[in-house]
Amino acid sequence: MDVAAARRSLAGLLATWGLTRLLLLLFVFRVFVFPGPDVTTDVSVFYQGWYETLRHGTFPQSDVTWQYPPAAALAILSPALLGFLSYAKAFFVLAFLADLAVLLLLLYAGRRPGKTLRGAWVWVVGVPLLGPTVYARYDVMVTAVAVAGLLAGARRPRLMGALLAFGAMLKVWPALLLVGARRRGAWAWAAATALAIAAAFALTMPGSLAFVTFQRNRGTEVESLGSLVFHVARHFGWNGQVLLNYGSVEFLGPYVTLVSSAALFLTGIAFGWLLLWRLMATRFLPNTLADAAFVAVLMFTATSRVISPQYMVWLVGTAAVCLCFRGSRMRLPVWLVLAAAFVTVLEFPVWFQHVVMSDTLGITLLVVRNGLLLVAALLAAVELWRSTVPREPVPPLPAQATRTRETSTSS
Repeated sequence: MDVAAARRSLAGLLATWGLTRLLLLLFVFRVFVFPGPDVTTDVSVFYQGWYETLRHGTFPQSDVTWQYPPAAALAILSPALLGFLSYAKAFFVLAFLADLAVLLLLLYAGRRPGKTLRGAWVWVVGVPLLGPTVYARYDVMVTAVAVAGLLAGARRPRLMGALLAFGAMLKVWPALLLVGARRRGAWAWAAATALAIAAAFALTMPGSLAFVTFQRNRGTEVESLGSLVFHVARHFGWNGQVLLNYGSVEFLGPYVTLVSSAALFLTGIAFGWLLLWRLMATRFLPNTLADAAFVAVLMFTATSRVISPQYMVWLVGTAAVCLCFRGSRMRLPVWLVLAAAFVTVLEFPVWFQHVVMSDTLGITLLVVRNGLLLVAALLAAVELWRSTVPREPVPPLPAQATRTRETSTSS
């Protein structure tokens, strides 16, 4: 691509980002009304309520909806940096700035040797596909930390370890991104950073580890893979309920515990496969770290008993890092994730009432979205294995057999 074409491509990318992000801001600021339930209530009700508790130096120890690691307090308290705005407006602005930070990281990485701007395009296109939910959850802030950590991985493993540990203390899942790390420095710095953050909060703010016990009695969230069992069962007399439970809409009733346990079992199988891959992999390419991270998050998301819309932000972020590398083999899984992102905004918030009612439209949307995630996870896992685990070499023939074959051939 010549210089002029490259500049036009970059201009198009920036223009697309600017227009789509302006639209997202107009939605969360309620200038325009996005179809479906108001996705900003989590900020104005839950986040702001936690903020009032956290700013007094303690965690919400009696609130079962607080289910986050201790460093999440920093994200919830961050709107105080923009004290001239209301809490919700300040949060939306900070989410927008986190989105911008991811774009700048991907642009910087994409212009280095062996990299491409395809990753930046994945982020630019993928985020608006999820609708205004992206700016109404703190997951975009966590994703910015995770993207920075992954992009630092190849050249600065210690920095990667520290960033991913900080991300994990914000919302756990960035710990998965270490699965492809090969250098001990990354793991050592990750462990040291996580311990330091946990200790700092434990010593300064009571209740920092209360979140650990708050998910004990969760049901099966209505958008998860396992929820399809109950969406269909409702049409055949299943007498459970759909309730707001632990901050999300879940199924509660007969056999829910069994299905939730099955989801945890599937997640355990996924982790077991990742461990097997890590033991068997011998061919590590520049893109392997990012590809492995994407596969790990994809497997966790597809098998989880909770698949909230904001989980898709994690996948879009890690997918974008994958396609920063020219050698990545994750193009098809990434396209499937982007398709799943579009279906996600249809099932929440646009037609969420149909999902809650378990009608034909709601079930169809979940089958398509969760099906896309499952297929993407399987394809991505196969590609990761093929690119890093060498095939078994054909054992050489014994010398006696070789001489016999040569004699028979010459005769």
